[in-house]
Amino acid sequence: MNIYIGNLNYRVREDDLKQVMEAYGAVDSVKIIKDRETGKSKGFGFVEMADDEAAKKAIEELNEKELQGRQMVVKEARPK
Repeated sequence: MNIYIGNLNYRVREDDLKQVMEAYGAVDSVKIIKDRETGKSKGFGFVEMADDEAAKKAIEELNEKELQGRQMVVKEARPK
């Protein structure tokens, strides 16, 4: 399952996000979206997890939780 994570602190790194998500199960990939010109975080990213049940639990428990001072928005990512 692909999970959207928004309202991230601009200092959150992919490793930080991976650690948070691994508490719920195996993480296949983590991608924080960055501005093409400046290379700075845009404040959101995506995490892929193979186990849908673990992903649903992570979404349920992490939505509106605080990470580095900001309340995250966590939900299933919509297909492009």
